Amino acid sequence: GPFSAQQEVGLVAERPRRPKNFPPGPLALPVVGNVLQLSLSDPLKGFDKLRSHYGDVYSIFIGSRPTVILNGFKAIKEAIVTKGSDFAGRPQKIYINDVINGKGVMFVDYGANWKEHRRFAVITLRNFGMGKTSMEDIIHGEIQYILKTLENSIGSFPQVMFHNAASNIICQVLFNTRYEYDDDFIKVVVRCLTENTKHANGAWAMLYDSIPMIRNLPLPFKDAFTNYKTMWTFINNLVTEHLKNRVPGEPRDFVDCYMDELEKKGGDSTFSHEQLIHFTIDLHNAGTDTASNTLLTGFLYLMCYPDVQERCQQEIDQALEGKSQASFEDRHNMPYVQAMIHEVQRIANIVPLSVFHNTTKDTEVMGFTIPNGTMIIENLTSVLNEEGKWKFPHDFNPENFLNEQGEFVKQEAFMPFSAGPRMCPGEALARMELFLIMVTLLRKYKFIWPEDAGKPDLTLVYGITMTTQPYRMRVQVRAIQ
Repeated sequence: GPFSAQQEVGLVAERPRRPKNFPPGPLALPVVGNVLQLSLSDPLKGFDKLRSHYGDVYSIFIGSRPTVILNGFKAIKEAIVTKGSDFAGRPQKIYINDVINGKGVMFVDYGANWKEHRRFAVITLRNFGMGKTSMEDIIHGEIQYILKTLENSIGSFPQVMFHNAASNIICQVLFNTRYEYDDDFIKVVVRCLTENTKHANGAWAMLYDSIPMIRNLPLPFKDAFTNYKTMWTFINNLVTEHLKNRVPGEPRDFVDCYMDELEKKGGDSTFSHEQLIHFTIDLHNAGTDTASNTLLTGFLYLMCYPDVQERCQQEIDQALEGKSQASFEDRHNMPYVQAMIHEVQRIANIVPLSVFHNTTKDTEVMGFTIPNGTMIIENLTSVLNEEGKWKFPHDFNPENFLNEQGEFVKQEAFMPFSAGPRMCPGEALARMELFLIMVTLLRKYKFIWPEDAGKPDLTLVYGITMTTQPYRMRVQVRAIQ
């Protein structure tokens, strides 16, 4: 052949190899690994194909980095719940981390910084608004603006409305501030955020991770860096402005609480002004795209399943009779509505591959040996529609969350917020938001698929968060309220 024996050996050696007792998987190519075998526009399909061939735990190479894909409730529970801390790391030196400069909370590795910030987030969000405005008040306040927007746009559906509302709810938690829907902050930050979410688990990110030598080329993945800088500048200015009127020990919001904590801790902690900015961006981003895309999916399905919508409305009318507004406590009298919302979350499958994990030490899962520092991808899709875990794994049907008596039952395979140590810290806020927004809107309006809109397309658009195809809706004021 055209190669000398030495070169031949060189070429063969570059093919990445699996360590002993590592999960099986397809043969990898030098440099790029298995990236070309995944459909880059929708890796979920590729992952399914590989699963049917190799089983629930298999491996691929992203570039030269060995990566284990976990599928199904059993494998995912063993790793991220039972052996939680072994699997609680975050891969470093990948696209998303480079974009945010390795800061913040969501993408930082397992360690003191993450633990301190995570604890702070969970406690602060839990105690939120003990003094003045509660989380429920904030959500109800924002719902008034959603209702106004809907009244002014009967007939067409403002696609960004839920994004704006979700962004505003989290902005009030963080900075005690809300923005008009045409404000620059909302427009710029929400645009940067939605673009970045599309990039983050997509084709260009995979190529960026696989082929280091292309990282400096002017390719589309560069946009995310620019977008992040834009968000950083915006939020930094906002926080700086906000802190001018701060009264230490009298926090108005999350940012003030953070500053109180920072001053209390002094120099010997991972808290800092810079970390605060990354932290607020993390929380804003995590709380905006996910909630709004779940709502978009929910209303799309409620139009396609008018019988489900109607049954929810009957239950809401009955449970809220004589009350001016719903409270989160009312969910206990609305088993069917709760089931519907959980079913929407199951079908919406918002963060299908969760956020990538990394092992923090040598460990094992389902009998395979996983070395320290291995990247782990949990395929949440595989749990949310797993055969044997759901009555109707592949259909939209609230019965998936109801028992024989029609009572609401939470299923163990319901993990849209992931699970274990790195589970979403905003779960309580998200659940409250989804419940109050959906109940209030369903009580007031009937949502109808427009006659001239053709057949609804329920295929979701792949990204780090899944979203619906753009759609319109007809909104009709209901008689009973």
